[in-house]
Amino acid sequence: MKKIIITLLVIAIALSCVVGAVACKKTDKVITVGYTLYEPMNYEENGELVGFDTDLAKAVFEDLGYTVVFKEINWDAKYVDLNAGTIDCIWNGFTSSGTDEDAQGNEANRRDLVDFSYDYMKNYQAVVVKASAKSQYTDFATSFAGKIGYVEAESAGESYAENAVGATVNTAKSQMQAIQQVKASAADFAVVDYLLANAIIGKGDFSDLAFVAELNSEAEYYAIGFKKGSDLTAKVNETLEKFGKNGKLAEIAAKYQLDNAVITDYSSQKK
Repeated sequence: MKKIIITLLVIAIALSCVVGAVACKKTDKVITVGYTLYEPMNYEENGELVGFDTDLAKAVFEDLGYTVVFKEINWDAKYVDLNAGTIDCIWNGFTSSGTDEDAQGNEANRRDLVDFSYDYMKNYQAVVVKASAKSQYTDFATSFAGKIGYVEAESAGESYAENAVGATVNTAKSQMQAIQQVKASAADFAVVDYLLANAIIGKGDFSDLAFVAELNSEAEYYAIGFKKGSDLTAKVNETLEKFGKNGKLAEIAAKYQLDNAVITDYSSQKK
C-alpha cells in the first residue's frame, strides 16, 4: 500500500513539474517593444498607451503567443538598446530607408544595422512652422537662411533637414520635443514625420502651427526593426501577411484614420 501511495505521489509531483514548466515557458515568452511617444503611432490617452503601432504590436505578438511589454527609449540610443537586449524590436514609425551611425561612428545603411520587417506604412518628412510664418517658406534653397530648426536625433527628419540651406539645425530627443521648440518660438521650424504632423498640427494646443506641404519629402516607409539574425522577423512578417488578408490591419488603420497610408499587400516585398 505504501509503495502504491509513494508511486502516486511521484507521478503527481512529476505531472505538476511538467505543468509548471509549460506555464513558465508561456510566461517567459515576453517581447519588449521599444518606442517613443509619437501620435498616431504610440501615444498616451487617459493614462493608457495607444496608437496604431501599439495596437498592431499587441495583436501581432498575441497571435504569436507572446506577452508584450512596451519600453520608452531615447531614439538616438535605439540600436544600443536593441543590441544590448533591453528591447526585442523597434516598433515606432521606424523609416526603413536612410542611414545612421554604427557602433564605430561610421555612416551605415539602416538595413545593415537591423533586420527589417515588411514595410507596412507610407510616410513623408514634413516641415512644421508657425502658421503665421508659413508663407515665408517656399523652397529649401532660399527660405531657410539664418533660420533655426529642430529634428529628432538619428531620425529621417535629421537627414532631410540637410536640404535647408543656411539653417542651423539642432537635435531633440523626440519629434514631439522638436515640435515643442517651434511652439515655444525657440525654433523657426521642425522636420518631423508627416503622419505625426497630420495628427496634431493645426489642432488643439498646436492650432498655431502648420506644415508646409510643398516641402514634403518623397515617400518613405515604416518597418519594424529587429536585431540582426532574429527569428522574430520572419514570424512577424507571416502575421502581417495574415492580418493584411483577413482585414485586421485595415481595421486598426481605420481606427487611427490611417487608411490611406497602411500597406496590406506584401507580395511585392517577398524575397
